[in-house]
Amino acid sequence: QVQLVESGGGLVQSGGSRTLSCAASENILSYSVMAWYRQVPGEQRKLLAVLSSAGFANYEDVAKGRFSITRDSAKNMVYLQMTSLKPEDTAVYYCKARSGHRDFWGQGTQVTVSS
Repeated sequence: QVQLVESGGGLVQSGGSRTLSCAASENILSYSVMAWYRQVPGEQRKLLAVLSSAGFANYEDVAKGRFSITRDSAKNMVYLQMTSLKPEDTAVYYCKARSGHRDFWGQGTQVTVSS
């Protein structure tokens, strides 16, 4: 069973930066895709960034230019580096891994951006 644990959330001022971490229980290169999502109350979880096992990254428009998804395969870690944060970036951020036809999720980490 794949286990993912996010960390790094917290309170950050508008314009600031934050790096989120996702620790995986297995070799992350065994997952076809790893991704970061976020969710605000009352809304669906939304995709931010995807990183393929080959190392290719893709971003949704909201994340382009401000967020960066990276990994450290030796540590089985995936990161989301966020810059120029805005109050509307306030959300619970989730890490996802795709293994075969199954998606696995972490428990999420709250990021709150103060104005």
